[in-house]
Amino acid sequence: RVRLTSGVEVTAYIPGVGHNLQEHSIVLVRGGRVKDLPGVRYKIIRGSLDTQGVKNRRQARSRYGAKKEKS
Repeated sequence: RVRLTSGVEVTAYIPGVGHNLQEHSIVLVRGGRVKDLPGVRYKIIRGSLDTQGVKNRRQARSRYGAKKEKS
């Protein structure tokens, strides 16, 4: 559950495997529902503000805030 700056409390999905969020973390939220979870209409943007990107991600990195691996 996330409280927006407008004061509305919504349920947001955290994409990817694992996360580092704690109770008072500040996150950036975008629209976009999750088909198999009723009532979840928002997603948290990984790699911005208090949300870290997904580790060891090679494909679709921009969606999960993962940095390019050094070869």
